[in-house]
Amino acid sequence: MPTNLASGAEYDTVGSKRWVWPGFAVPGIVWLLLLFLVPFYAIFAVAMGQVDPILQRVNPEWNPIYWAPEVFADAFADLFGGQLGVIALRTIAYVFIASLLCVIVGYPVAYFVSRKAGRWRWLWLLLILAPFWINYLMRMMSWVNLLSPDGQVNRWLATIAGWFSVAFTPPDWLAGSHLVVILGLVYGYIPFFILPLFASLDRIDNATLEASRDLGASPLNTFWRVTWPLSRNGVLGGLVIIMLPMFGDYYTPNLLSGSPRTTMYGNTIDQFINQTTSQGALGAALTIILMIFVAGLMAYYLITINRATRAGRE
Repeated sequence: MPTNLASGAEYDTVGSKRWVWPGFAVPGIVWLLLLFLVPFYAIFAVAMGQVDPILQRVNPEWNPIYWAPEVFADAFADLFGGQLGVIALRTIAYVFIASLLCVIVGYPVAYFVSRKAGRWRWLWLLLILAPFWINYLMRMMSWVNLLSPDGQVNRWLATIAGWFSVAFTPPDWLAGSHLVVILGLVYGYIPFFILPLFASLDRIDNATLEASRDLGASPLNTFWRVTWPLSRNGVLGGLVIIMLPMFGDYYTPNLLSGSPRTTMYGNTIDQFINQTTSQGALGAALTIILMIFVAGLMAYYLITINRATRAGRE
């Protein structure tokens, strides 16, 4: 009899422990339901809603039975055959070039801080984190002041032109320059790329690099055959972190350009939802299309990480 009681108590203890760790996931699940799934459903309701003929705004349709997907047909038609297609291609080009520049600029910085900074590593990390202390919009506004027609950049250029006795006409950097918008994206998002890449590079064991050099590999071969493959997941992780918000960014081109020549996909969604209330359903449909697109990028990243993890275990 005591044995049965002991085994029963042990079973209750084991059974209760099974719910301990899943219980920690409950707050995160509730948070996800409230702040992701509910707004996501609301976007679908707006996309499937009808325009009020009097107020000229979209009334969300919360009952899925009455949903009509015609608005998605209009969105795809405009996306692949209308002006929106040009804006989508421009957005992809902006994001691709900005991401490439983030890799070119950010990888050497992350490599230096993780492998070469030594005891001054904390100072360099502090400098990398410094932009997070200032609001993103405030940082963009500082560039607006620098690049304005009478801003400091044009003053420097005028001074340099004066040294060589060259006539100088101040350019209007904020009048629809593609380069300014791309550099603004790089400036705004590059810290988010450097930090995960730094963590990936910092985890590389020095013994692995020393073994490569002991086997006769040059520093360049060691980097290309050892360091780069081991840090590739960090590069992909950093790209995912910066590319996903870049596709929906609308305030960077608004602040640094405001011209239709630099309109991005996010600007179109903002215009349809906030400025043209009668086209809110189309804006919501474009939002869902964008979410599906970035979900595909995220799925590619997760599949790549899973394959790399399996290959490392084997």
